[in-house]
Amino acid sequence: MSRLLILLTSTAFSVSLAGTAAHAQSTGDTSPVEQVEGQVPASGDEGTPANKPVETQSPNAPNQKPAFQNQTRAPQPSTLAKVSVTPVAEGLPQLWAMEFLPGGRMLVTTKEGAMHVVSADGKPGKALEGLPKVDSRGQGGLLDVALATDFESSNRIYFSFSEPRVDGNGTSVASATLSLDDSNDGKLDDVKVIFRQTPSWENNKHFGSRIVPTDDGHLYVTVGERSDKEPRVQAQDLSSGLGKVFRIKTDGTAADGNPLAEQQNALPEIWSYGHRNMQAAALDSQGRLWTVEHGPKGGDELNRPEGGKNYGWPVITYGIEYSGQPVGDGVTSKDGMEQPVYYWDPVIGPSGMVFYQGDQFSDWKNTVLIGGLVSTGIVVLHLDNDRVASEERIPLEARVRDVKVADDGAIYAVTENPKAGTSSILKVTPDA
Repeated sequence: MSRLLILLTSTAFSVSLAGTAAHAQSTGDTSPVEQVEGQVPASGDEGTPANKPVETQSPNAPNQKPAFQNQTRAPQPSTLAKVSVTPVAEGLPQLWAMEFLPGGRMLVTTKEGAMHVVSADGKPGKALEGLPKVDSRGQGGLLDVALATDFESSNRIYFSFSEPRVDGNGTSVASATLSLDDSNDGKLDDVKVIFRQTPSWENNKHFGSRIVPTDDGHLYVTVGERSDKEPRVQAQDLSSGLGKVFRIKTDGTAADGNPLAEQQNALPEIWSYGHRNMQAAALDSQGRLWTVEHGPKGGDELNRPEGGKNYGWPVITYGIEYSGQPVGDGVTSKDGMEQPVYYWDPVIGPSGMVFYQGDQFSDWKNTVLIGGLVSTGIVVLHLDNDRVASEERIPLEARVRDVKVADDGAIYAVTENPKAGTSSILKVTPDA
């Protein structure tokens, strides 16, 4: 029996906003949206017994072995969650990110470059005025959005986007003041690009990106390494902004105390490097940054990036090229390069993550919730001493682009259908 119970008793609606049809977007790589490159991952609806790994498919790289126990294919917990899923909004333009506003409204970004406010009961307002132009081809678009830590007094927000430039494109971060009326319409004032990933590159892949504000007034920004073989090696280059986690002030300058600020030829904004394409990032209850990044064919990985450390791409990685060939020398470890906390082969297609601190799912306190574009649901990781103790998957039968937790402890999943250019927002609660 399926662990997923869809509740259709609540009122659902369908809306359509003109002019916002989106191009098909892949899992975060060059694979077409209609199919998965390599093995298809488990969704969590296969009936795999508790205490057994949810993933039963053969790995894409069967000769690669984990560096330690439970680095991959951790067992499911002894008790598997049963959930109810209620549609909150359907027929929205294709979304990329969502952030809760005070009072339960939702601020969402669309891939094509618009931003809307959706009411708590799922009604979207008009597109906000004041957004800059975005390059929405391929994996580009208006990407993440985050509220300033003092939002209730400042109304400041931050957003990332793939910026068209004279020498190509790249991921940029802007700040703005959000001005709304009672009907959820409004505009962005004081829009200013505060940070640009450099160098620019001309393609439509691997922009990242997530923005994570910290309580001490800084921003973590994750980006991609632009995918192509020529630029991706710059993930190892400290003078390049490709394949990095940045730690910046809210004006876009390097945060004080960054680990490489005094190193010659290193960008002072860098926090960590050797990353591939990070579309998921969040702080844990201790205020530490965690990320999940898209791997190659196999090799999506969970990391807890520490300042100044090298996370290996493309020198070491789990998984293989989409061609079936090894990535580089085909090695998974090397001195001076960090191992991932966890990796997935087959891939889950990670996008969006949050640490669960709510009350509705009592067994999920401090778990990591990750959106699965390819696994088509929510991946739940139970941690023990910064290692994965168990993994379970909540099937939603849709590509999950973002995951958030409401004040009441309910989980909200932003799903996408790139082929149709639409999205839904689903509410996930325990099955009574």
